[in-house]
Amino acid sequence: MTDPIQKYLIRNELTLKRYKRFKRDRVAVISVWVLLVMFFFSFTAELWANNQPHIVKYNGEIYFPIFKTYHPSDFKRGDIYVMDYRALELKEGDWAVWPIIQWDPYESNTKVDTYPSPPTKQNWAGTDESGRDVLTRLLYGFRYTMIFAFGSFFVTYAIGITLGSLMGYLGGKADLVGQRLVEVVESTPILFVLITIISIFTPSLPILIVFFAIFSWTNIAGHMRAQFLSLRKREYVEAARAIGADHKRIIGKHILPNGLTPIITLAPFFIVNSVNTLSFLDYLGLGLVPPTPSWGELMAQAQKWFTIAEWLVWSPMIALVVTLTLLINIGIAIRDAFDAKM
Repeated sequence: MTDPIQKYLIRNELTLKRYKRFKRDRVAVISVWVLLVMFFFSFTAELWANNQPHIVKYNGEIYFPIFKTYHPSDFKRGDIYVMDYRALELKEGDWAVWPIIQWDPYESNTKVDTYPSPPTKQNWAGTDESGRDVLTRLLYGFRYTMIFAFGSFFVTYAIGITLGSLMGYLGGKADLVGQRLVEVVESTPILFVLITIISIFTPSLPILIVFFAIFSWTNIAGHMRAQFLSLRKREYVEAARAIGADHKRIIGKHILPNGLTPIITLAPFFIVNSVNTLSFLDYLGLGLVPPTPSWGELMAQAQKWFTIAEWLVWSPMIALVVTLTLLINIGIAIRDAFDAKM
C-alpha cells in the first residue's frame, strides 16, 4: 500500500525511485520523524513551556491567558501591573490548567539560592547564570536556530541558483563577470567580514540571514553554472530551441529541473553548516540579541561556569549533537537516493 507522498510522486518515475530509495534508509526515516517532532514542540513551545496557564476558572469565569493578556484587575488584583498567575489564590471550584514546563524563556526563578542552580523538580535541566530555565531556553532556542538555518538556506539557494544559471546559460561576458564576482567573494575571509558587519549593525534574524547568504552563495552558483554549461547543448534543449521555445521555457522547463540534483544533495549539509554558524556567532556574543534564547549563548555560559555548573555544558551540547546527527543522517540518505550509480 502506497503512502500519500508516493501516490503524489507516482507520475514521476525517477523521483518515485529516489523517494523509495530514501525510505529504505531506516535511520534517515527515523531522523526525519524525530526532527519533525522537535519542530512541532519548538514551534508550539508556548503550549508546553510558559509561565501562564492555558485555562483558568476563577470566580465562575473562564479565562484563556495563553491566548489573551488580562489585566490584574480582572482577578481583583490592584497591587500589581502584570498578572502573576502563580500568586493567584484559587478557591473552591476554581482551577487552572498549566503547561508541562511552567517557565517563560526570559523569566528567572527567584526561589533558588544561587545562579546558576542545578536541576530540580522545578527546573528539570537547571537554570543559567540569570536564573532562567535551561530546558525552556533550549526548546525556544531550537526555533530560532531552525529559522536561521532554513532561512539562510532558501536565500542562499535563490541567489546561487539564479546567478549560476545565468552564468552557465548566457556564457560570454555574463559568465566572465560572474566568475570574477565569485572569485572576489570566495577570496574574502567570510567569518571575519561577517563578524565585522554584525558588530556594526544590531543583529536580528533577518539581518543575520541576509549577510550570511551574501557570502555563502558561491558554491551553489558554481554547481549550477557547471550543470547549465553541460546541459545547454543537450539534444532535448536544442530540440526545444528549434521549435521556438523561449529562454524562460528552456531554462525553467528543460535545464533547471535536470540541473538541481547536485545541489539538492548538498541542502542538508548546508543547513548543518548554518546551525553551526549561528551557534558560533551566539557563542561569541555576535548573534541574536540577548536575552533571546540561544544555544550558542548557553555554551558561552557553559565555558564560564564549567567547573561548577556541568548541566550548562551537557544540555546545549546534547541538543546540538542530536540536531546535527539527525540532519547528517538525512543528508547522507538524500545523497545516496540521488546517486545515479546506485
